[in-house]
Amino acid sequence: MALHAPIRLDLRGVKCPLNWAHAKVRLEQMRVGDILELTLDDPRGYRDIPGAAEAEGYSILAADALGGGTFVVRIEK
Repeated sequence: MALHAPIRLDLRGVKCPLNWAHAKVRLEQMRVGDILELTLDDPRGYRDIPGAAEAEGYSILAADALGGGTFVVRIEK
């Protein structure tokens, strides 16, 4: 478990599959146990990113719809 704040990546305005591409690049730069928190406004990305992340071996800690078309996905490397 990470001992520091999650790394936040604001991907509002970025459509799928580019939002996953940005997230994947960032995840590859992180250490095992780090947490990446994505903020999205693309419903397709919210639906597809958790499965794509798990397929790459990452853990999904949360995938929440905040309302107003904003979504948050927390991924642990």
